[in-house]
Amino acid sequence: MVSDISPFVYNAVRFGIAALLSLWMFGPGRFKRGFLLGLVLCGAYIFQIWGLRFTSAAKSGFIVSSFVFFVPIFSFLLEGERLRKMHLLSFALGFFGIYLLTGGMGSFSSGDLFQLICAVLFALHVVLITRFSKVEREKDMMFWQFLVVAMINFVFGAGSFHLPVDALAVGLYSGVFATAFGILWQMRYQKEVGSNTTALVYMTQPFISLVLSILLLGEKMSVLQFVGGLITAFAFFTGTCVRKKRST
Repeated sequence: MVSDISPFVYNAVRFGIAALLSLWMFGPGRFKRGFLLGLVLCGAYIFQIWGLRFTSAAKSGFIVSSFVFFVPIFSFLLEGERLRKMHLLSFALGFFGIYLLTGGMGSFSSGDLFQLICAVLFALHVVLITRFSKVEREKDMMFWQFLVVAMINFVFGAGSFHLPVDALAVGLYSGVFATAFGILWQMRYQKEVGSNTTALVYMTQPFISLVLSILLLGEKMSVLQFVGGLITAFAFFTGTCVRKKRST
């Protein structure tokens, strides 16, 4: 149903709903950090949309999922957080697992470059959330962040604005639960586990998406995808369990 509308329109609706909900619940908050988070997040979505016009969904899934491997770089540059040896092993295993899950890349095109920029911006957004949430309340960074994403996407999608009722329902659900509350909880708890551990959690996203598509849509899982899922899960549990052991 969402395929019937422009992705810019969908993002404008989704983040517009999240912005209105945040304004109602928490007020406008503070401008500076929320605005910056919104610019980075919006840039990631825009490059992802542009990239999908010139590359396949499978290649896009692999490249965008690779954002987790840029997180340690930004985490070190912006926070001085060094990568533990076990985290390094987990990221290496996770990269191989995601490669098997998504089928890798093959050739490199201009669309792939857009997807790579998208991945870098998603990684930067993760690290900025950790950094900013240590010095500012989460609720003060929500409204402006969501409003920026909504307004810029609205500008890009204004020429093809078409919003069926069923797409509005999906946008409403996504705006409330996946966006407003999802990012609120991310900002609230991510600072306690750190950006690198958060990236390990995100590393399982392709496998979870595949499992849900099998359960809900009846898709089939290949042997390579199954092996990739096991490797990704092992990498996740290895990296997070080591952190828990050291923190006790």
